[in-house]
Amino acid sequence: MSVEKKGSVFGGILLIAGSCIGAGMLGLPILTGMAGFFPSLVMFVIAAFFMTTTGLLLVEVNGWFSGRTNFITMVSKMLGPFGRALCWLLYLFLFYALSVAYIAGSGYHVSSFFSSLGTNLPIWAGSAFFVILFGWIVYLGTRPVDLLNRFLMAGKIIAYLLLLALGAKYVEANRLSEAHFDYTFATLPILVISFGFHNMIPTLSHYLGGDIKRIRFSIIGGAFFALIVYLFWQIIALGSLPIAGPEGIRESYEKGIDAAQALKNYIKSPLLGTFAQTLAFFAILTSFLAQTLSIVHFLSDGLKIPHKEKENIWICLTTLIPPLIFASLYPTIFYKALNFAGGICAVILFGLFPVLMIWRGRYKLQMTSNYEVYGGKKLLALILVIALSVFIYQISQMV
Repeated sequence: MSVEKKGSVFGGILLIAGSCIGAGMLGLPILTGMAGFFPSLVMFVIAAFFMTTTGLLLVEVNGWFSGRTNFITMVSKMLGPFGRALCWLLYLFLFYALSVAYIAGSGYHVSSFFSSLGTNLPIWAGSAFFVILFGWIVYLGTRPVDLLNRFLMAGKIIAYLLLLALGAKYVEANRLSEAHFDYTFATLPILVISFGFHNMIPTLSHYLGGDIKRIRFSIIGGAFFALIVYLFWQIIALGSLPIAGPEGIRESYEKGIDAAQALKNYIKSPLLGTFAQTLAFFAILTSFLAQTLSIVHFLSDGLKIPHKEKENIWICLTTLIPPLIFASLYPTIFYKALNFAGGICAVILFGLFPVLMIWRGRYKLQMTSNYEVYGGKKLLALILVIALSVFIYQISQMV
C-alpha cells in the first residue's frame, strides 16, 4: 500500500519562483542593460547557479535538524551567538533596504497615475499615499494581506503576459547585440536578490514532507522558471530601450526610474504604458506587502509581542516610517537600495552563511543526513569566491 506524498512538486516550484519574482525584476533591465543583453545573460546564469547551489546547501543543513527549523535557528546552532546576532542584524538591514526600494519605486508610479488624472502629485507624496493605504492593510493582519495578494498575483501574471505580447513588436535586434563589458560585474548584486528564495526552504521542506528528491527538483525548477521569466522581460526591455539618450537606460538609472516606467516614457504607447505601469504596481505592491508583513512578524517575534488578529500598531509604524523617510528624502534611491540589499545583506546571509555552516557541519562536526550536495570542498570554495567577489565589489562602489 503506497503512502500518499505530501504537497506537490508543481506547488513547490511556484513557491520558489514566487519568492524570487517580485519588484526586483523591475530594476533588472536598467541595472543589467548598461552592460547589454548577452553580457548580462552570462551574469544571469552565474547568479542562478550561485543562488540555486546555496539553496541546496541549506537543504543539506536543514536535514541535520529534526522538525521545522527556520534560517536564524540554523545559523544560531551552526555558527553560535555571534552568527545569530549578525544574522538578525543583516535580516533587518535586508528587510528595511528592500522596503526603502519598494516605497521609493511606488512614488513614481502613484505620482504618474495621478498625473494621468490631471493632478500633480509630488513623488514623495506618492510614496506616502502608497504607504498609508497599503500599510493599513498590513495592520489589519495576515488574512487580509493574503486575500489581496491572491488578486494581485493574478493581475501581475496577466499584465506580464500582455506586456510581452504587446512589447514584442517594439524589440530591435541591434539593441540586443550591444555589449559594454565594463558594466558586466555591476549586475550581480541585484541578480543575487532577484534569485532569493532561501528563507522559504524550511517552509518548502515542510510542504513536501521532507522528501529530499522533490525538494531539490522544486528548488532547481523554481529557479529555472524565474530565470526564464526574467530573460523574456530582458528581451522586451533591452530590445525596446536605447542604452544612451533621453529616456534611455542610463538616464533611467540616474533618475531611479524602473524598467516599466522607462518603457512607458520612451515608447509613448498608451496601451503598453498601461500594461507596464500595471505590472510595476502589482510587482511593487506584492513585494511591499510580503516584505512589510515579514518585518512586522520578525520584530514581533524578537520583542516577544503576542500575536493577535490585527498587528501591533507601534510595530507597524516602526516598520513603515523609517523606510518612508529614506525614500522621501532620496527618491532616486531605488537602485542603490536594491544593490545594498543584494550585494551586502543577501550575499552574506544566503551566500557566505550556507558555505560556513556546511564547512563546519561536514568537516568539523562530522554531521550527516540523507542528502549531501555534490562537489565537496571545491564547490564550497567556488561559491565562497563568488560571494566574496560580489561583497567586495559592492563595498567598493559604496566607498
